[in-house]
Amino acid sequence: MNRPSLCSRRHFLHANGFGLGTLALASLLKQDGLLGAPVKPVVDAGVRYDLPPKKPDFEPQAKAMISLFMMGGPSQMDLFDPKPMLTKYDGQKFPGEIKYDNLAQASSKCFGSPWKFSKHGQCGMELSELLPNLAEVADDITLIRSMTSGVSNHAQGLYAMNGGRTTAGRPALGSWLTYGLGSETQDLPAYMVLAHPGGLPTFQGEHFTNGWLPSLFQGTLIRPTEPRILNLDPPPSLAGTPQARQLALLKAFNEEHLAQHPGELDLQARIASYALAAKMQTAAKEALDISNEPEHVKKLYGVDDPITRDYATRCIIARRLVERGVRYVQVLNSGQSWDQHSALITSLPKNCAATDRPSAALVLDLKQRGLLDTTVVHWGGEMGRLPVLQNDAGREKWGRDHNTYGFSQWVAGGGFKRGYVHGETDEFGHKAAVDEVKHYDYHATLLQLFGLDHTKLTYKRNGLAASLTDNQGAKVVTPLLA
Repeated sequence: MNRPSLCSRRHFLHANGFGLGTLALASLLKQDGLLGAPVKPVVDAGVRYDLPPKKPDFEPQAKAMISLFMMGGPSQMDLFDPKPMLTKYDGQKFPGEIKYDNLAQASSKCFGSPWKFSKHGQCGMELSELLPNLAEVADDITLIRSMTSGVSNHAQGLYAMNGGRTTAGRPALGSWLTYGLGSETQDLPAYMVLAHPGGLPTFQGEHFTNGWLPSLFQGTLIRPTEPRILNLDPPPSLAGTPQARQLALLKAFNEEHLAQHPGELDLQARIASYALAAKMQTAAKEALDISNEPEHVKKLYGVDDPITRDYATRCIIARRLVERGVRYVQVLNSGQSWDQHSALITSLPKNCAATDRPSAALVLDLKQRGLLDTTVVHWGGEMGRLPVLQNDAGREKWGRDHNTYGFSQWVAGGGFKRGYVHGETDEFGHKAAVDEVKHYDYHATLLQLFGLDHTKLTYKRNGLAASLTDNQGAKVVTPLLA
């Protein structure tokens, strides 16, 4: 039945600008890349995408994930992977071949780590003195020392670790998880991204893009300072019943409009965002507000310390979000702050000072709340560093070039082993030598823990079934599993 033309959907939206303001949608749609987006090709009209919880392929161990992504490439031989041979050869010519990314500042001199390593926990995990807080939870983490992606460039490294291949435009891991599993909450976005006050990392939206998956599965970017989401409060004159009635009318318009345009996925996503934004008026404000957290919890993370305050706050918010059913949370740094081509001796300790305490506290806090068993915590970047000196222009300028042939990251919870070190690099820390973990093997393993078969989690694109691991021969790394 057609409604009178005196109040069309377009007329309603045009005449009632408050609709976007009260629903926080102008910000939300812009962040999700939906504002003014061109219409994508129509797909099967019978397909509908939404976010209610979906049944996995088999019983999962993990339900949520928090990725502490360190864009730039943390130096593995200075943090996680002690190399006595590199120390022995410090200042001498590297006895082998090196593939440099920056030839202009290249050097063949070995660069032994300036920091000491020692064993920690009952597992005896060796960690750098720059990570004293992570050392306290060594028995709760799995340290992977043999990660590879094979292309020593930030962009390709990010694409590999985040989207499965070294090419741009593919869906991020968080998008795949929300596509495959939906969300445990219908009051908050399934995939949320916590930005740094200094801005987004290099390549910005590529960190949380939905790629060619429906836009519903894109990450929702949260502002680094208050208000973390703009325009959540309706004007006083519209609060309560008036807003509820107008939302109901808007919903009716939207459903009629969607019925007239079956199969348009961006339209489905827009309408879902309208509905979600209304629920977020109360749910998001509560979830993003840490003021009621106990003081001992804030102190555990380091909210009381100016050096750790920002990262501590965002780690607490990440924990609060997964508590409330959010499927995937990314905590990002700014620029390429771990990209120490120079001044490594001064800048690496600063990075660790800002992130070590909150990262370790997140693991401990989740464990104390009984959430670590079902929540994966990930810490790592898109690459590591070379064992040779870069920028040999004085000790204060020394750095390390890119390396994706053997680097480290750690994971905890969600079915990963605890107190376990997996894999080895060669005696100089240059290339993976034992139990190599390719980026797509890591992804297959993660999906396994979430109850998803990486060969079955597919999306039809151009007539082909595309996936996160994408027929690269990926395998589940079973030694990583508890």
